[in-house]
Amino acid sequence: MARVHNFNAGPAALPLSVLEEAQRDLLELPHEGKSTGMSLLEHSHREAPYEAIHHEAIALTKRLYGLGDEHTVLFMQGGARAQFALVPMNFLKPGTSADYLVTGTWAEGAAEEAALVGSRRIAGNTKLPDGRFVRVPKQSELDLDPKALYVHLTSNNTLFGTAWGNYPDTGSVPLVIDATSDVMTRSVPWDRVACLYAGAQKNIGPSGVTLVIVRKDFLEAGRTDIPSIFRYKSFADAQSLYNTPPTFSIYLLRGTLRWIEQQGGVAWLEAESGRKSGAVYAVCDGDPDFFRAPVEKESRSRTNVVFRLPTPELEKRFLSEATKAGLVGLKGHRSTGGIRASIYAAVSMDSVEVLVDFMAAFRKTA
Repeated sequence: MARVHNFNAGPAALPLSVLEEAQRDLLELPHEGKSTGMSLLEHSHREAPYEAIHHEAIALTKRLYGLGDEHTVLFMQGGARAQFALVPMNFLKPGTSADYLVTGTWAEGAAEEAALVGSRRIAGNTKLPDGRFVRVPKQSELDLDPKALYVHLTSNNTLFGTAWGNYPDTGSVPLVIDATSDVMTRSVPWDRVACLYAGAQKNIGPSGVTLVIVRKDFLEAGRTDIPSIFRYKSFADAQSLYNTPPTFSIYLLRGTLRWIEQQGGVAWLEAESGRKSGAVYAVCDGDPDFFRAPVEKESRSRTNVVFRLPTPELEKRFLSEATKAGLVGLKGHRSTGGIRASIYAAVSMDSVEVLVDFMAAFRKTA
């Protein structure tokens, strides 16, 4: 099988070694050096073979992020969209308010969901009149409420390719971070974070499981007047085995976290993300009239590099020829158009170099 260079925005590339291991375990899962006689997909989540996978995934998350006892790791379903609602449902009690920073489509969606649940303010918004986002706010532009319960931000904006290079100073108000598209690719100031959530399907696994990390004091102060299936505490008390978890997705997440640790952990991935995205930005900056990168340099994403070509016709040709060359997933989101290279954890530097060479060759024939 000839594998393509996968730049899809999610579900995205997974490490080949993890897929090969899954291929072996799919039919016959081993446990403690012996075959269990059944597929991974057939195992009960209440039995030792799966529980070992589950608890290792939690331990790997804590180890990679350097988490102590003050934070709890949860595995949930529903993707980041579910967390848009679950965060305010769990935390926003009557008489409290939260600040939301709008820097992209998903940040906007999170703010809209919060408004249905409780009191929230828009404390920063960089949306242009034409609907685009090309930067994140400067610290001086933020209208933060020092009495807010939390400040919600989307650390990396997948559609428009913007990102927070440094998290804003929110004083004593903790951060809630949607880290779906840059989870594990950067260090996190955990002393300032009450909650971080991320769909796994971009950097740390397949679709179907969402990683949620919650500070325990926030967890204990959460609302109890919402259905138990929506309470973070229900999942925390049951170690994310409150209901049947997405077992295969968590298995693949464990494998991907193992792989990240073997490569060098979050520090390695942070450096590698900068190196990979930097190679593509260098091509754009070297020929800005042709490869037009719309995002301000200080706000550029390291995992979603977006650019435009001079005409829609050239973009269509670029995408067609890229596919023929084995470069897939480069079409921009349907709401934005253009070109988008999603360079997540398992996208190798070799694939990025193939993309860079293709861009140079295409420019010569355009």
